[in-house]
This record gives sequence, C-alpha cells and structure tokens, in this order.
Amino acid sequence: MSSSDHRGKDLAEGSSRSPGDQSITTPSRYESQKRRDWNTFNQYLRNQRQPIPLSQCNSNHILEFLRYLDQFGKTKVHLQGCMFYGQPEPPAPCTCPLRQAWGSLDALIGRLRAAYEENGGSPETNPFASTAIRVYLREVKECQAKARGIAYKKKQKKASPNKGDDDSSSAGFLSFS
Repeated sequence: MSSSDHRGKDLAEGSSRSPGDQSITTPSRYESQKRRDWNTFNQYLRNQRQPIPLSQCNSNHILEFLRYLDQFGKTKVHLQGCMFYGQPEPPAPCTCPLRQAWGSLDALIGRLRAAYEENGGSPETNPFASTAIRVYLREVKECQAKARGIAYKKKQKKASPNKGDDDSSSAGFLSFS
C-alpha cells in the first residue's frame, strides 16, 4: 500500500498519525470558524479611526462590533410600528430591517470567548464573557422573539406536588404550624 493509501485509510477510519508524520490535519469546522471570527474581530479593531489594541478591547468595542454585523444579517426583525410585528409568518414583505439572528450572535460570542483565551487572554479579564455582553444577547433574544410573535418565558422550576394533606410527609420541607 502506498503512503497516500495509508493516509486516506487513516482519515477514513478516524485514526491520528504520529507527530513526526508529514500528513496535515484539517481543522474542524468549529475551529476554522473560530479562527475566521477571531481574525475578523481583530481586523475590525484595526480598522477603527483610532485602531484599538486587543489589550485595550472592552465590552463596548464588542457591542459596537455586534451592531456593525447587523448590516450583514438575514433575519427580518419587525419594528413595533410594523403591521406584521408579532406575527411569526407575515403574509407580505415589509421594510423592516434585517439583523443578525440571536442564535448566530450567541454562537459567535462563544467562539470569540474561546479564541480570546486560546490567544493568551485571561478568563478573568475576558471581555466576551462580560455582563454587558450577556445582557445584550438576552435583550436581542427577547426583542427578536417578540417581533416574530414567539413567546419567550424563562423556565421556572416546577414545584413538587404535595402527597396527601400532611405537609410534614414531604422530605426536605420544614413545617411551621
């Protein structure tokens, strides 16, 4: 069997080669996307009127980046004045803007958060993990859900039903009678 036949067989079987081999491993789709996202974000910082060094990047810069990305979005988000606001499947087109979908932004932030740390950033100072970013993503999610007529309710813990009339029979609960 030739060396190219071995490499094809190894790739097909999912086995890995030893570090000394000359074969090139292809990064996963996630890793490739993470690298592209990281490069895009860094390019965005460099292209600002005053280029922003990564060491000075904060949640405000990230929020500006996310808003900048909206111009490339493909998700119709109806405005409150639109006659189709709150309708999951509007019957006709409207002039409401296209935005980045919440799920896309959430996944992007996850990849950038991981890339920041892989590129030497500290988890404690990771601007992609800040409260401001989490709040923004939650607001985008709620806004898009309302605009599309999808009820968004935070999941609540279910109360355990009482068995019988005697409250003291429920393990773990104190009765103050």
